[in-house]
Amino acid sequence: MPTPTPTPTPTLQRLAELAGARVVNAPAGEVPVTFVGLDSSQVEPGGLFAALPGTRVHGASYAFDSAAGAVLTDEDGLAIIQQTSDRRPVLVVDDVRAVLGHVAAEIYGHPSRDFTLLGVTGTSGKTTTTYMLERGLTAAGCKVGLIGTTGTKIMGRDIATELTTPEAPTLQVLFARMRDEGVTHVVMEVSSHALMLGRVTGAEFDVAAFTNLSQDHLDFHPTMEDYFQAKALFFDPASELRAARSVVCVDDEWGQRMAALAESPVTVATRGEADITAELVRIDASGTQHVRLHGAGPDREFALPMPGAFNVANAALAAGVAEVAGVDLDAFLAGLERAAVPGRMERIDEGQPFVAVVDYAHKPAAIGAVLSTLRGQVDGRIGVAVGAGGDRDASKRPLMGAEAAKGADYVVVTDDNPRTEDPAAIRAAVLEGARGAGTGAEIVEIGPRGEAIDALVAWARPGDAIIVVGKGHEVGQLVGDRKLHFDDREEMRRALAGRKA
Repeated sequence: MPTPTPTPTPTLQRLAELAGARVVNAPAGEVPVTFVGLDSSQVEPGGLFAALPGTRVHGASYAFDSAAGAVLTDEDGLAIIQQTSDRRPVLVVDDVRAVLGHVAAEIYGHPSRDFTLLGVTGTSGKTTTTYMLERGLTAAGCKVGLIGTTGTKIMGRDIATELTTPEAPTLQVLFARMRDEGVTHVVMEVSSHALMLGRVTGAEFDVAAFTNLSQDHLDFHPTMEDYFQAKALFFDPASELRAARSVVCVDDEWGQRMAALAESPVTVATRGEADITAELVRIDASGTQHVRLHGAGPDREFALPMPGAFNVANAALAAGVAEVAGVDLDAFLAGLERAAVPGRMERIDEGQPFVAVVDYAHKPAAIGAVLSTLRGQVDGRIGVAVGAGGDRDASKRPLMGAEAAKGADYVVVTDDNPRTEDPAAIRAAVLEGARGAGTGAEIVEIGPRGEAIDALVAWARPGDAIIVVGKGHEVGQLVGDRKLHFDDREEMRRALAGRKA
């Protein structure tokens, strides 16, 4: 890892040059800049306010009341500012997002150059793979930072964040904090939104990892091909966002395409040929999977505490990243044996005579995968509570219902973050898919999510397995513009305790 070197505080003039910006109301002398932010109310005095176009209001509308010393915006933003008496310097560019990451990295001293930065992208498995990496790297003696869906950690300490991948200024601040605290390796989830919206621009990744691709986010990406191309920005040698090295799981056709696109990738797989392959040896009664790893030096066998074939693939990918990053693989795998992820195939045990699980699965393929996993672990029946989020890709709702009906004996269609949509209409789409699957599953509709979990628990018999999918680690239910406290794990424990009583 390179030794951190102090960098001089950049000036407004230097940032303008870096961004290729036209400067309006240029200052007479050198103006140092130590802060950049997207929230006008949070910009430090003298800092740089990045004013982006919004869906309803342009960010420049809030510039006048900001404590910022200067504004970075586009031509539309400049026009808004010029309608006021504001005469602070304005850096004008065509696309603020395209340059914001570079500007933020410059202000905070390019912190990603001072540690090993590992990014994981794909549809499913990002969070699990990053947790595996964090646990394995820590066991191998690394000081690890983690950024992802469940928040941010610095050497095991929790730091809350809102987005899977924070906006570029927040990300660079986190990087700088991690650098200053002596972090040696940072592991982060990299969403397609982050790649498309410039959140990781300016971050210098040492390794990019690809899990898989299945239908999701088609409210943001017009087609699956567009979705793939967004992910490909992380691997394409022609992309400025590409990482120095890449590790690609080639279990699906999208992974095979990504490997063909990337430059000299390390490939991993659980089936077929690859540079590194993972073979499931056996599953013990607790659900622990014993896995043999081939291709990364001598064959190694390790115990994986997380159930599911997809987690064998995630473990293979994590091991591949560790190998490429030059980490001691034996120590890494010993850490992997203690990996756990909140809300990912998380078992809830209140002494009941059946398996109860909460999982984040909110995509058709993920629902199919977790139900298949449970089917392979119990001799009894499978029950699932499933819903779909509002104001998101509506085309996947019937597909989610169909996967639930194909994989379970009992399906409870319920609410899951309806947001501004009519919950009944969302449930109707999920129900249509479930009933249209033509299976023998019993299908019921119970809107209130807590009542749906009660019904699932009441239905279960000894030897069965039940699972609530969709929210995982989340602790809120988004209804209209409100976020109501709701935790599937708490509700499952309550329902199980009530059944026992």
